[in-house]
Amino acid sequence: MSAEPQPDRLGALRDDVRSFVDEEVLPVEDVALRADHRDVLAGLMSEAKARGLWALGHPEELGGGGLPFLDYVDVCEIVGRSAPAYVALGTHSLQDVLMLKRHGTREQQERWLGPLVDGEVFTGMAMTEPEVAGSDPKTIRTTAHQDGDAWVINGHKWFTSWADRAAFVTVIAKSDPTADLHRQFSAFLVPTDTEGFEVTRLLSVMGEDETIHGELRFDGVRLSDAHLLGERGQGFAIAQHRLGPARIFDAMRWLGQAERAFELATATARRRYAHGTTLAEKGEIRHLIAESASQIYATRLIVLDAARAIDAGDDAHVRVSIAKFVGARMLNDVVDRAIQVHGAAGLSSDLPLERMYREARAARIIDGPDEVHRMVVARALIEDTAANAPW
Repeated sequence: MSAEPQPDRLGALRDDVRSFVDEEVLPVEDVALRADHRDVLAGLMSEAKARGLWALGHPEELGGGGLPFLDYVDVCEIVGRSAPAYVALGTHSLQDVLMLKRHGTREQQERWLGPLVDGEVFTGMAMTEPEVAGSDPKTIRTTAHQDGDAWVINGHKWFTSWADRAAFVTVIAKSDPTADLHRQFSAFLVPTDTEGFEVTRLLSVMGEDETIHGELRFDGVRLSDAHLLGERGQGFAIAQHRLGPARIFDAMRWLGQAERAFELATATARRRYAHGTTLAEKGEIRHLIAESASQIYATRLIVLDAARAIDAGDDAHVRVSIAKFVGARMLNDVVDRAIQVHGAAGLSSDLPLERMYREARAARIIDGPDEVHRMVVARALIEDTAANAPW
């Protein structure tokens, strides 16, 4: 459980992060993640470290800021104002760092945790496959079988983040096909320089002006037991431990993005004249602004409630699923209304809204599509209303 909140300290920290994002990141956000401008991202990372804003949520004993979970969730709202800030502030590696800290061996931790926290290396999660539905991981076909004292991995993955930069990827593979369904899969740490590992192509993804996702092949990749993450058959559990808090971080960043879109919409509504009055004086525009404000407010309460439940030691899977699909819908709606307020200007690349709109659409699919999360919520409530109802 996190320490008692310190509002003054947290407020000052949020202000510092806001200044960094607005002053340093926003002016270069169009190029910061591009492969041909990696010096820009490196400069932002160095500046974040110089300001004491680097890796704020990472464990202090690993060189991070040691911010309590709830405080860090709050800061993520500010980080979300710009996509490159996610990397520039070192927040991108937290879920993998926590996964390794919880499940990794001493050898694995000594090899990877320091470089991950420092931002010296990137990593990716190799779980989704082209041939089967990514929303149903029980159908994963990538296999891992033992051959003497080695594990041999064969399979096909895609939508693995940072594929062309990753020093290693975490692979979920079927290792025990006859075991209980949720114990059939194991997790492996695969260095990307291992023989048989190949990035076959980089995927162009809606909302990303720079391609960071890759399609991977594992052709007879041989690994020792030292590369098994956690216990054999624990792959599903490890993936869920990684995804739960990550969905909360995502939803808070979506709030930051929505708030930025809202600010742009209200500023334009106040200053732009049409048909004799400012847009802000027109009932239709006021309706759009009120709807966006109510969605942002409600979503923020939902996400923070889920975060508090996790902080108290609950897996909070119902709350997290609600926060995930409500947050994704909120982001899409708020950015859409902001574009409507701006009219044709909102469609142009002169404003960040058209890129934000493309980015927002991905929120309804990544880390589990809306339909799956609604199914999880409904099933849990039907089977055990008293235990699972968030209220």
